[in-house]
Amino acid sequence: MLSGILVLPWWGYVLVALGFTHITIAAVTIYLHRHSAHRAVDLHPIISHFFRFWLWLTTGMETKEWTAIHRKHHARCETAEDPHSPVVLGIEKVMWQGADLYKRESKNVETLEKFGQGTPDDWMERNVYSSHSVAGIASMMIINLALFGFVGLTIWAVQMMWIPFFAAGIINGVGHYWGYRNFQAEDASRNIVPWGILIGGEELHNNHHAYPTSAQLSNKWWEFDIGWMYIRTMEIFGLAHVKKIAPKVLLADDKTQCDQDTLHAVIMSRYDVLTRYARSVKQTCAEEIAHLKTRAVRVDRSMVKRWLHCDEKKLSDLERERMKEVLSNSQTLHTVYSMRQELTTLWQRSTATKEQLVRQLEDWCHRAEASGIIALRDFSLRLRRYQLAHA
Repeated sequence: MLSGILVLPWWGYVLVALGFTHITIAAVTIYLHRHSAHRAVDLHPIISHFFRFWLWLTTGMETKEWTAIHRKHHARCETAEDPHSPVVLGIEKVMWQGADLYKRESKNVETLEKFGQGTPDDWMERNVYSSHSVAGIASMMIINLALFGFVGLTIWAVQMMWIPFFAAGIINGVGHYWGYRNFQAEDASRNIVPWGILIGGEELHNNHHAYPTSAQLSNKWWEFDIGWMYIRTMEIFGLAHVKKIAPKVLLADDKTQCDQDTLHAVIMSRYDVLTRYARSVKQTCAEEIAHLKTRAVRVDRSMVKRWLHCDEKKLSDLERERMKEVLSNSQTLHTVYSMRQELTTLWQRSTATKEQLVRQLEDWCHRAEASGIIALRDFSLRLRRYQLAHA
């Protein structure tokens, strides 16, 4: 067996492969994703260029291409223009052909020009990284062969498959298909697992879509984002600067009226607000559904749950007709649903001034508390206390 400079036990080669691929994952999530695509964190030039160099060796990906495609994904999420939506294209296609979808979109000049602004355009990018991407991958193969001998080819093959499968397939596919949701984002994004380790924190995909410009992807106390741990460590040594994280909402004990602070907190945490709204009326809806069934009205929990978790415009014509039929038979469900839709108008595009929106929010709270629905009253009283924590 041909050996290289380093001779290791079998488990040593496994650790090397895992270490190399983990550095690549860190480069993708910290440099490409949080730094370049979303400007959530600034990186020291040394760190930034190391990640660029490492990605050239291990993936051949260009910063501008990755950044542009990811920004377009957010801007056109779950539509026909989304480069890799399993909702549109199907989970199997995105899972197993994610790399092909990426390559196809990378050839779209309009995408690169529209969404790729602010990415590196220095001598190294123009003359090495972009012009000779294959040379980087070939260099990595030679380095692996020199260090580990024939087994280095296996390590290299794992490196070449890691990002196409985990980034292009798992994150873009499973992350919009299976898992749990902390927030009612306007897309199908989901958190795959609460421990973001294997793919650098990107497992917390629903959190990211709720707050895309946050450098921290974990949100609940029981979630862990290893990419955030690396960023905080680099920040201690002056190698990174966090620009933005997800807003933290506090409940003011003495607030009984809505003001601009309340409005700002509600808008900034809107996906969390909608999630809490759906949870707060869950039992009320269940009891009303049971009551409707005694009257032979055809309705089930899953159908009502879907209505409370998405905008009416995203429902099919058949679903809208069914919804109107059910709501016409229940004043409680009609109130719960219509109040949810009215709440969303606070953060939709409008010509209303802040003062008008505050009055709109106050009026919403007043009607919720006077609705006779205890769950709505309790939710409203809590909402009045919203304010953002100061950094």
